[in-house]
Amino acid sequence: MEIVKTIKEIRAAVSAGRADGKRIGLVPTMGALHAGHVSLIDRAVADCDFVVVSIFVNPAQFGPNEDFDKYPRDLDADAKVCEDAGADVIFAPSAGEMYPLANCTWVDVEGITDHLCGASRAGHFRGVTTVCTKLFNIVCPDQAFFGQKDAQQAIVIKRMVADLNMPLEIVVCPTVRQEDGLALSSRNKYLTDAELKDALLISKSLKVCARAIAGGEIDSEKLIGLMKSIISGGGVDIEYLSIVDTQTLENVSKVEGQVLVAIAGRVGKTRLIDNIFVDLNK
Repeated sequence: MEIVKTIKEIRAAVSAGRADGKRIGLVPTMGALHAGHVSLIDRAVADCDFVVVSIFVNPAQFGPNEDFDKYPRDLDADAKVCEDAGADVIFAPSAGEMYPLANCTWVDVEGITDHLCGASRAGHFRGVTTVCTKLFNIVCPDQAFFGQKDAQQAIVIKRMVADLNMPLEIVVCPTVRQEDGLALSSRNKYLTDAELKDALLISKSLKVCARAIAGGEIDSEKLIGLMKSIISGGGVDIEYLSIVDTQTLENVSKVEGQVLVAIAGRVGKTRLIDNIFVDLNK
């Protein structure tokens, strides 16, 4: 497996693979790789012939007072994960390589970025969509792989690709969880043992919500109240707890068809997100 750090090098590596008739897969990451990332690489290896894993902590998607400076970085450890999973090349550019000049051009997906995480993280999704557009233009993959845990991100990227007629498929893979239900996240490393226990209330509330819906409860206000009753008293400071339409990401008053139940909160100083999709059409 090769590690390259320049756009010229990754384009050359991908061009060689495509010249051999290989199908190109891209797994965009910010590093600090865990089993959730491995599941994306595994899917990419299964579906494609040449797999690129990008590792880039993108400054454009972090706001003031967020954790850009302390975000975990360990390229050696990440390289071992990628090699074991069967990736062909890591693209690990510097910020200067990706943003050699102050950006004058941004990709902005309107509407669906105003809700959920977008409501409190101004500019976050503009940074995400811009860096993904740059990666798609640099690597030119046939498929790109994202995780459902970042559900709003996946929905926004899929809409961007559709609206701009980008010639690739976005593949969204299931959330990977610990045995106790906690969704895997690079930010879990920040949590103390006590905070990890508090964080479990997030996934527990989602499970209870899913069971209530399966039992016939469809009133969003009641479902949200049920979830809050589970979380209250624990160490989770709720940022949002919403039941939304999966296309518009607007709140719904009752569960009909497919909905996204999404939560964000802080445990100590660590911001965590989690969600489930519920589809009553199935």
